[in-house]
Amino acid sequence: MAATLLRGEVACVLQAAEYHQYNGAYRPPNVPLHEVRRGPYDGQRGAVMRTPDGDLPKTLAFPRRDPRVVYEYDGMKGTTAVYRYAPNLSPVHRGLMDAVAEQYAEHALNKAKEGR
Repeated sequence: MAATLLRGEVACVLQAAEYHQYNGAYRPPNVPLHEVRRGPYDGQRGAVMRTPDGDLPKTLAFPRRDPRVVYEYDGMKGTTAVYRYAPNLSPVHRGLMDAVAEQYAEHALNKAKEGR
């Protein structure tokens, strides 16, 4: 069942980055590209309010008070606005990628120990 939208609102969905958003983004060695593309809020659905001139916001930042994760408007899919994770605009991206790199390194080390 779809949520009721208020006047001026448009349904939206947050999705993983595409080339335009992740091109040139920080990517530690041995971390696959699909990890760089992933945003922490991917798959979430909601609504955005049109700006006073009738456009949709170019970016959505979370949390609102101290924006650390940014999603960028990428067009409409039917009646739903699509926003994609923007690693180059997200202040937490480097820290997230370093944490992911640590997990990959730990996993590789554990596999190496098992193989002895």
